[in-house]
Amino acid sequence: MSIQSKIKNPEKPMFPNWLKPSTRGSPAVHALFKSLSVLERAVIGAAAGGIAGAFTYVCLHPLDTIKTKLQTKGASEIYKGAFDVIAKTFQNRGILGFYSGVSAVIVGSTFSSAVYFGTCEFGKSFLSRIGNYPQVLIPPTAGAMGNIMSSAIMVPKELITQRMQAGAKGRSWEVLLRILEKDGILGLYAGYSATLLRNLPAGVLSYSSFEYLKAAVLAFLEPFQSVICGALAGAISASLTTPLDVVKTRLMTQGHGESMNKIAAASYSGVSAMVKRILKEEGWVGFTRGMGPRVFYSACFSAIGYFAFETARLTIMDRYLKRKDLEAVDPVASPVHQSG
Repeated sequence: MSIQSKIKNPEKPMFPNWLKPSTRGSPAVHALFKSLSVLERAVIGAAAGGIAGAFTYVCLHPLDTIKTKLQTKGASEIYKGAFDVIAKTFQNRGILGFYSGVSAVIVGSTFSSAVYFGTCEFGKSFLSRIGNYPQVLIPPTAGAMGNIMSSAIMVPKELITQRMQAGAKGRSWEVLLRILEKDGILGLYAGYSATLLRNLPAGVLSYSSFEYLKAAVLAFLEPFQSVICGALAGAISASLTTPLDVVKTRLMTQGHGESMNKIAAASYSGVSAMVKRILKEEGWVGFTRGMGPRVFYSACFSAIGYFAFETARLTIMDRYLKRKDLEAVDPVASPVHQSG
């Protein structure tokens, strides 16, 4: 009777109180959280990051499509602005035109976000256990670690997605096969250096800003607080790194024999050559192309992304900690439950 009671009772609060500050701020929860190993925190972060990444990228893919079309070489001759992109895309391809390359996004963002957040959580947990490592440097270092690891997955995903957004025909796997056929495996990493050049500062700024804002509020954020902190972090990061994003987008959307409609995709030998070309043809204004949609996109992305990540992380952690707590209190409960 008492054993059945012990087994049944823990299942009632499984959904429940993880959103409540009283639960998350209790000494018991903090004690259990601190007892987690570096690997456990990394796995929880990776699981939450994969869920949050897929959800966020799919929600905001239309905004990313608009931003990519504005930044692609020759776009100023075709589009008057963001609203013109929306009108022409809808006119030519309907609502599905805003979701070009979304299948690559779902697959790539799930894995890249899992690697990113898992590495960030690993780095943050590992560095915090080094006594003489400056606490203020932990968020930017962890953010840099996460970006370096995730870029290896993110670059091929963004390459395929942006080729499709810029006008490449066919499905994601068909674009992938054409790239592999013409350029080999290295073709999937066109713009890799530019992506790192953009992602490292952007990732460090965004992750650090969020962690600093989170630390100023609470160790565990309320949902609306994670939305506000995430939006601010994303806007700060995007506004400062738009020139790097323009460079990366131009490199990724350069033509490799594919029909790009009216967009004449110039071929650049690298980041420095492309920077000189933009300065020569468009001046400094060229580096601000798509800034409005990018800042708006990044603010929304970070707000939704960090909200989804914190929500998923706390949900997973709540269930995991309760399971560990139950096993610690009654180690016999699990075998009895299995036999009964």
